Amino acid sequence: METEDLILGKAKYEDWRSIYHNVWSRPETAEYMVWKVTVNEDEARERIRRTITWQGTHDAWLIYERDSGQAIGFAGVEETEPHIYHETGIALGPEYVGKGYGKQILCLLMEYCVSLGGQEFYYSTRAGNLASKALALSCGLTYQYSEQKTDSCTGKTYELEIYKKDLN
Repeated sequence: METEDLILGKAKYEDWRSIYHNVWSRPETAEYMVWKVTVNEDEARERIRRTITWQGTHDAWLIYERDSGQAIGFAGVEETEPHIYHETGIALGPEYVGKGYGKQILCLLMEYCVSLGGQEFYYSTRAGNLASKALALSCGLTYQYSEQKTDSCTGKTYELEIYKKDLN
């Protein structure tokens, strides 16, 4: 799947270095996500193996910058009920935020869900993630509700905001 500036593709082992340096090692990227920072290259090599296995059976991809070919993020969706899709996380390395890439990715994911017969699309973000909230609104999603969650990595509670867009 492609946008003007990005390619979403399945991870390859050789991506471990760029995804590690651009995303997995970055605390500012992990801040609003439910995953821990990868602290060294050995962990990154093991993580890419798990990522490849996961992506083999899920609608999940690495995000590659078209110009550089580097893995700069990841994204995914899942069908939770017939014709109802949820994004399963969109992450970009800090150097790639503010370039319009998030909007390209979210629009592409919704187009993909439409191609699968999707009728509703849900997007969630932590209440404090103002950039993610602005992204949802800019793509035509509307706020539905909030729920309290517990971060499985830190044990801290947070508020998760749910947004929706009808796809038909």
